[in-house]
Amino acid sequence: MTEDYEHYEAVVVGAGPGGAAAAATLARNGVETVVLERGVDAGSKNVTGGLIYAEESAPYTIDGIFPGFREHATERPVTDYYIHNIAGEQVRTFDITDGHEQDTEWADAVLRRKMDSWMAEQVHEITREAGGGLLTEVKVDGLLREDGEIVGVTCEELDPIKADFVVAADGVNSELAREAGLMDWEEPEEWFQGVKAVVDMPGDAINERFGIAEDEGEAHLFSGDLYDGVRGGGFLYTNQDSLCIGNVFHLDSIVEEEAEVQDLLDALLTHPVLAQWLGDDYDEREYSAKLVPDSKKAANPSPHKGRLVLVGDAGGQMQAQGPIIKGMNHAVTAGALAAEAFVEARSRGKPDSAGERYERRLHDEGVMAKLRPTRYEVASALGENDTATELAERALDSSVGRLGVRMADRAGLLEKAYSSPYLATMMPDTKTPYVTLPTIIGEELGAKVEAESTVELPSLEERIGDLTYDTDVGNPHIVVEDNSFEASGAAVTACPVSAMDYGGGCYRDETVQANGDEKRVVSLDTQPCVECGTCAIVADTQWEHPRGGKGVEFREG
Repeated sequence: MTEDYEHYEAVVVGAGPGGAAAAATLARNGVETVVLERGVDAGSKNVTGGLIYAEESAPYTIDGIFPGFREHATERPVTDYYIHNIAGEQVRTFDITDGHEQDTEWADAVLRRKMDSWMAEQVHEITREAGGGLLTEVKVDGLLREDGEIVGVTCEELDPIKADFVVAADGVNSELAREAGLMDWEEPEEWFQGVKAVVDMPGDAINERFGIAEDEGEAHLFSGDLYDGVRGGGFLYTNQDSLCIGNVFHLDSIVEEEAEVQDLLDALLTHPVLAQWLGDDYDEREYSAKLVPDSKKAANPSPHKGRLVLVGDAGGQMQAQGPIIKGMNHAVTAGALAAEAFVEARSRGKPDSAGERYERRLHDEGVMAKLRPTRYEVASALGENDTATELAERALDSSVGRLGVRMADRAGLLEKAYSSPYLATMMPDTKTPYVTLPTIIGEELGAKVEAESTVELPSLEERIGDLTYDTDVGNPHIVVEDNSFEASGAAVTACPVSAMDYGGGCYRDETVQANGDEKRVVSLDTQPCVECGTCAIVADTQWEHPRGGKGVEFREG
């Protein structure tokens, strides 16, 4: 009975940057477009580090699609960029602003609730003019099919909607991408996990402590033995009246090391290098987490099926290569290119060719080359193995290797290397660039940080308690299919709101009696879930989003 369903030319699922760019571009070209957002407000389900870039080489930028974007939706422009190599309390800092500014028209710090809500207002007005609009608190839970072909979407709160074009901009946990067979959650090494705190700080205090003006901002990255055993690093971005501070790690290394991710965040927040900025008056506004696709492995080179296209995180379009951390700008470009492809396909009387045209545009405009650089594929084939890693580790830690580090620094080569996008795209996913090399740099070249941290951090229980939830009683969005510790125990440590010694999070380690024997199992309570999706990859679960408007609501993002 699909002929009785409401029909739009285009349905966009998700009102983040990619979805907003797609919807605005479609509607401005006269395409009747409806946008469906599952949060109570656009941005209430979204988290970022985060910086949004406008690349000089990109065919679309967010301020080009939404005039006034920087004035109304962002925090501060990022004018200085640093990386800190940490060895204990010794730190060697490099200014990598030159690398940050390559191919960069501008870059601003953002908070997603503010940014996405502002964009949603613009999108609603633009799409209404073309006969559509934006609806919040609507969860799209599947693809509508007719004779096996995708013809629209199904929703929890509405009747199914038919469409000639479906844009899945529903994020890293995209149910549409998974249902279409365009994404899987099988391999932890294809994902990063980000955990973040938004820290309150008056704007004048930021200006004074960082030595910047009101129209300036800084980005800081952290690596070294602070994260011994896990591959990844930390970040700090200055907002108008707050700081975003967090970590991003390869998920497989978190699982292998059984690392407590909130403890890793606390280690960064209490390190002396941050004491110079945080002072004594620490006030944490919000704690959050999300999965991040590693585009080098997860970016889908053919992100479409039938009438469905994937943009942004749903298509794995998140570039995290060394100090290059870009995602929202690629989502914007992808969303606009997808819309452009449909408009052209429709004008030629072949709307079903939009997906192929979109794929071609991603490659022709150089987006896929940035997300999946050929240099990395060659370098990883040579360097991502135990033998190569062991040789590199021994060489760096030898007297000759340490001498080479000192000589390279005197020649200015280390700072140039960290500022090189070319080298960043070749960086292997091993502990050598994340831990070993930064630690040796800190030991050989670093100066001891004299500041002492006096901040009092909230407990995990307090962080969870400060979040806003609308629990969907009786409708859990996660079901543990195998509760044995062997199958699902990794979630106890990897889940950002769980811990081995904390009984109030999502996942808990328990010992139960079964037929006279003891059995180690995990139990689940979805009440404190931050909907990052980590457990869907590291545990044996069935995972879906909560119903529209339900679950966690991020105030900052």
